[in-house]
Amino acid sequence: MSEAIRVAIVDDHQMFAESLSRLVGAEEGFEVVGVAARGADAVPLVASTRPGVALVDFRLPDASGADVAAGILTSSPRTRVLMLTGSDEHGALARAIEAGCAGFLTKDRAFDELVHAIRVVASGECYIPARLLATLLPRVRRDASEPTTELTARELGILALLRDGVTSREIAASEFLSIHTVRNHIQSILSKLGAHSQLQAVAIATRQHLFDEA
Repeated sequence: MSEAIRVAIVDDHQMFAESLSRLVGAEEGFEVVGVAARGADAVPLVASTRPGVALVDFRLPDASGADVAAGILTSSPRTRVLMLTGSDEHGALARAIEAGCAGFLTKDRAFDELVHAIRVVASGECYIPARLLATLLPRVRRDASEPTTELTARELGILALLRDGVTSREIAASEFLSIHTVRNHIQSILSKLGAHSQLQAVAIATRQHLFDEA
C-alpha cells in the first residue's frame, strides 16, 4: 500500500479550512497534518510536519500567498505548494509561479478536481489549466541582470514540452525514454535554473528567452 499524501492547509476562512480539512482527510490515501490561518503560522507548521503538499490561499490577512509559498519552500523544499484563489487573476498566478508553486486552482472548481490536483503535484508534475498558462507567459517578469542559464538541447526540448502541458510520462513515451530518464532530466533542469517546480522553471526559461533559442 502506497504512503498517504500528507497535506497542510493554509486559509484564513475558518469554515472553509475546516471543511476542506475534513473532506481531504476523508479521502483514501490522504492525511491532513495541520491547518494554519495566517502566513506567520504557515511556515512553522510546514517546517514541523513536512507535508508533501501545502494548499495555500493566495489572500491571507498578514501576507500574500506568494510570499508564504516562498517561505514554505525555503523551510521545506520537498513540499509542493498548490495555490488556491478566488479568481484566476493573472497577476496572482504569475506571482504564485514565480514563488515556486507547483500548481494553481480557483476555489470555484469541484472538490474532485482539487483531489486530482493534489495527486498531480504530489507526483512531481505541475497543475494549471492550459488556458491560464497560455495567457501567463507574456506576463512573467524579465530581469535583464539575471544571467542566462545553459541547458542542453535535450533539457530545453523537455522543458518546452512541459511548458505545453505535456506530462513526464507522455514525454517518456513520445521521446522513447524511460520515465526515470525524463525525471532525471527534469531534476537537472530545476537544479540549473534554481527552480522549485516545473512551472517556476518554465517562468525562468521564459524570462531568460531560452525558448527563443529552441
